[in-house]
Amino acid sequence: MILTEEQKMQIEEQIAELPLFAYGYLPVSEVGFSERVRYICETECPQYGKSWSCPPAVGTVEECKERVNKYEEVFVFASLSEVESMDDMQMMLSTRKEHERITRQITDMFQVIGCETLTLSTESCIQCKHCTYPDAPCRHPEVQFPSVESYGIMVTELAEKCGIPFIQEYGVITWFSVIVLR
Repeated sequence: MILTEEQKMQIEEQIAELPLFAYGYLPVSEVGFSERVRYICETECPQYGKSWSCPPAVGTVEECKERVNKYEEVFVFASLSEVESMDDMQMMLSTRKEHERITRQITDMFQVIGCETLTLSTESCIQCKHCTYPDAPCRHPEVQFPSVESYGIMVTELAEKCGIPFIQEYGVITWFSVIVLR
């Protein structure tokens, strides 16, 4: 555990003010990586090869694993969004902005107390309307979060290890983020 009890209490006091569903800590050794997750990115995601926050731009699964393993602990959290229709993809994706705002806030909280962070979040980066990948460098690397799945991490399994349930209910979207700490 890299955080002192005092630091954890400080973080938890701040987090209590945010609309989180659940959260938990795990040692980085509990993070599982899978080429199968990357295969799903490659064969099913329309963002594959189109964003700096997605494969192949983030590197191989092995490179991502090496990057994560340089840290000590992970903070996994979820927020929930309600939508009127699960058939309206644009409506569903529009709820992601609030989760990304929360992810930025929590990342900043950890950085303020002296933690180095590697933040992984939801799907592809939403900072720019059109990503520069692969023709030019990322315009905002300091605020871009790669997706959890792009690293080959099955987020539902990681959440389960933290005791965070995955809500599968019509009209409810569960958004996850992972902040890797040292």
